[in-house]
Amino acid sequence: MAGGSDRWRFYRLLGREVAGVVRAAAARLTAPPDILARVRVAGLVIAPHDLRTADATFADDIYAGLFFFAGRSLAASGGSPFDYAPPSPEWAEVLYGFGWLRHLRAADTALARANARAFVADFMTGRGDPALARRTPVAARRLISFLCQSPLVLEGADHGFYQAFLKAIARNAQQLERDLRRGVPPGWRLNAAVALCYAGLCCEGIQPILRRATRVLSRELDRQIMADGGHRSRDPHFAMELLLDLLPLRQSYLSRNVEPPAALIRAIDRMLPLLRLLRHADASLSHFNGMGATAADQLATLLVYDGALARPLMHAPNSGYERLEAGRVVVVADVGASPPLADSRNAGAGCLSFEMSSGPQRLVVNCGLPASGADLRRVARSTAAHSTACVGDASSCRFLGPGGWWGERAAAAWLTRRLGPVVLRGPRDVRSERTETDDGLVLAARHDGYAPDFGLVHERRWVLSADGARLDGTDAFRRTSRTGPREPEVAVRFHLHPAIAVRGVGTELELASPLGEVWHFAAEGAAVAIEESVYFAGLSGARRTDQIVLHLRLGIDGEGTEVRWSFRRRAAAPGRG
Repeated sequence: MAGGSDRWRFYRLLGREVAGVVRAAAARLTAPPDILARVRVAGLVIAPHDLRTADATFADDIYAGLFFFAGRSLAASGGSPFDYAPPSPEWAEVLYGFGWLRHLRAADTALARANARAFVADFMTGRGDPALARRTPVAARRLISFLCQSPLVLEGADHGFYQAFLKAIARNAQQLERDLRRGVPPGWRLNAAVALCYAGLCCEGIQPILRRATRVLSRELDRQIMADGGHRSRDPHFAMELLLDLLPLRQSYLSRNVEPPAALIRAIDRMLPLLRLLRHADASLSHFNGMGATAADQLATLLVYDGALARPLMHAPNSGYERLEAGRVVVVADVGASPPLADSRNAGAGCLSFEMSSGPQRLVVNCGLPASGADLRRVARSTAAHSTACVGDASSCRFLGPGGWWGERAAAAWLTRRLGPVVLRGPRDVRSERTETDDGLVLAARHDGYAPDFGLVHERRWVLSADGARLDGTDAFRRTSRTGPREPEVAVRFHLHPAIAVRGVGTELELASPLGEVWHFAAEGAAVAIEESVYFAGLSGARRTDQIVLHLRLGIDGEGTEVRWSFRRRAAAPGRG
């Protein structure tokens, strides 16, 4: 365990979670008989549209016994994937969520339908790991998948399978209702409410579920979706996945002649413009706070529903994101505080990091979150994996992790299993201001994430010229106290997209884009180095890349230290200005 303040936060969190477990246990002992024990699903009336794109070639892989999920693969050799140890927890979540059934439906063959029924039957007969299948977000995804893909699963099925399928849906819904009463993290509550609304609209005989779930959905959307359209987790991936469920849910209400809740309409209208703020011209989202590889076709599908097609949102003060755009250049910056602890399981220590693109080519990136692997995901969330300043090889956030003595280690492991690797402490005082001048756009921001351990405040300023041909930046480090080392080392990192070739020596470098653009990077006030990096957010998995690193040592005086840097376009792509 780190310093005293972190230990205090840890024990406060531990006490809160233990109290929650005790309250949930007491509620189970005193709860009235479960209403769902007396309710049965009588039949299915609609099958919602699944907006997630499907690939029919996936059915061929399934037939060959190859299951590739979350960046990992398993060869089942003609057996059931539920009989094998999962390659990663993330792989297991996809398997037990059954979202992959859409690929079999896209194949539209008798063999694909038979395979789908066989795998669903394997699960319904108890094969696999019940603990993995029971996790609230996995159960919610499975319920939605079963309802959306019911035409695939039930075509040609006998009466016995049909009844077993309805019972599986009822059990799934019952579990999610119990999870809501017992208390689960906020994002999971939202997942469960969405899935239960689907069930109430699609199934006969469980109308009380729809009424209760609609109330919960409205409450959670109003609580969790902020005024600028961001989710409290600040996670673009979570927001994108949520929208892929909310849009068909809205249509399902209309299909059943039920008025969609106002909170659902408000959430959709606010969330779509924020995705445009985070989107680059290569049709992918910026890599902040849990965002990995973007399914560009799914993002394009979502943005079709956005009526504000002309210009994206530029300023999201609640979510803590800013967009600067001039000419062909887009800069997206993270200028927000850490999300609430319960929403921070994927949050990164990337305050004041940014990404930069020119046309469809990314130049500066963050490493992004890999699809699988706890160790890799922990590295990807560190400050060093973001294009910002890292002080003393430390992150600006403190993540929940192993404790000091044995009891703390055991408690930390229990908390991590229950909550995930949440942010125990991160930047709280984060300020930003943007202005527009005749010369271009200016964004200035600061955060106090390094104040507790180093007595420093990090300030960053971006200036994007009006024609988009130049981005100037300044990083300053102001002392607020004598905490920590007297002269800490600082690394200001600019992770480059794998397609960018960098060359040069000294303080001036040349960056070449495969599209023909050439950019010049220069810095003063620090030593410049080209070092290896890794890009976790590639569609085909992790890729090696380079990073520009500015190394400096901070002085001991109270005035702090500054380093200046710039990206200047020297040659445009052929046919481009």
